[in-house]
Parts: sequence; structure tokens; C-alpha cells
Amino acid sequence: MVKRLKLATRGFGAEPGRPDVEKLAPWIATHRGHMADITTYLMEESLAPQVSAVIQIPCAGGKFYAGRVRDCLRGLRGNRIMEELSLDTAPVIEDAAGIVVQKKGAWCALPAPQALGLTDNYYQDADEHADAINSVYCELMRSMRDTGVAGHVLIVESMHELEVQALARKNVFFFQPSPTRKDLAILLERQRQVAVTREMLPTLFELRGEYDFSRIFLMDPDRGSVHLALSHLDPDQISAGGYCTQDCGEYWKWLVASAVYER
Repeated sequence: MVKRLKLATRGFGAEPGRPDVEKLAPWIATHRGHMADITTYLMEESLAPQVSAVIQIPCAGGKFYAGRVRDCLRGLRGNRIMEELSLDTAPVIEDAAGIVVQKKGAWCALPAPQALGLTDNYYQDADEHADAINSVYCELMRSMRDTGVAGHVLIVESMHELEVQALARKNVFFFQPSPTRKDLAILLERQRQVAVTREMLPTLFELRGEYDFSRIFLMDPDRGSVHLALSHLDPDQISAGGYCTQDCGEYWKWLVASAVYER
């Protein structure tokens, strides 16, 4: 008799989109007297549907969190670095506390440093600039973890080897929504778990002769991609991954329903 079994599920963030006034007004009323703004709202909205759908490792945040990161950085004028970088951790600690209240053990997604689009008008040295921004990122993430966030997803537009080398670790996961072969190769130099699209799954297995990996997060899996993954890996090495950029309530439910295989 064929058994229908479930894969583990994991979120890598979401992009809820700015709300209309009808949705925002009652939310503001429930947060009166607390430190809260549009980013706070988006953080809650990015996480709530994952919790409702029972995603096993949910993740608040997304690329929209870039605004909060820039607001916390001291030494910027607009998107230009004009002075030595430092960090005001109070806003991200507040966000972290809100995440923990919603779901203990949740992660937080934010753009990787290169994705912030900052221009260096101060350090005038690529290595010194990279060290400075990586240092404040480490401080930012550590302050959120100390508040109870389980770890961070760094969303990248393309992989940068030195950035991955500086920041990848057990509780920091680099995520490229549409990776190329080169992106996967750079990532696998430092990270033994990797998120991969259905389209790039064959390429990932081609790279297996050069790189070791212990787990894959198959993004938006379908029957064919799950079957292919299971032909190379054990079920406990495969999770269904999600990154929502559409109707998030339905999306996460769909992801859970898609995270199945037959034995």
C-alpha cells in the first residue's frame, strides 16, 4: 500500500506589500502606546500566515526590511556612507521581541549587505568598507538573536564570495531566490545547506561531485522535483522551502500541501 508522507517545511521570508488604510487602521488601534510603524506591520504580516499554515521553521521579514536596517545605521546620508558606520540596535531589538511573541523559534530575513545599495563615500577602501558593514551586520543579528530570534536569512541578488565567507555560519543562512550555477558554487564553498529552485535542481546535483551538502530546501516543490530530489537524497535531507511574494495566506497553505511524497 502506497503511503503519503510529508517533507519538512521552512520559510525564507515574505514580501507582503504595503497595506491599504482599511487594513492598517484597526492594526494601529491595537498597537496604540507601543513602538510600531509600517515595518512592524509588515513583519507581523510576513510571519502570521506561516504560523497559521504550521510552517515548521517560519521566518519573518524579507527584502522590505532594508529600510529598517538603513534607519539603524549611523554614518549614512541617504544611501551614502559619509562617516564611520555604527548601529542603533533599539529598533531591531523591538522587532525581534515582536517576532518572538508571535512565534518562538522563528527566524528573520533581511537583505544581505550588498543588497542594501550603499555607496561608500568614507572608507575609500573596498576591504575596510566590507569589514565595516559586515561588522555592523554581525552586531545587528547578534542583538536580535539575544532577544530570542533563532537565526537570520540573508537575501541576496547575487552571491558575493567575500560576503558569504564573512557572514555565513550556523545561524546565518544565505538565500538567493533565483540562483545561477555560479551562485550555488560560491554558496556551497561555505554553506552545507542550500535553497534551490526546481529549475536549478539538476544543476545542484551536477555540482555534488565538487561540493558536499547535507540538506536542500526545494523551493515551491512539485511532484516531479520532489521525485528527482528523492532519487539523490534521503527524505530527511529534503525540506520544502517557501518565499512568498503573492497571496501569502494561500501560498503557505499550498506549500504545506505540496510538501509530500509517496512510498
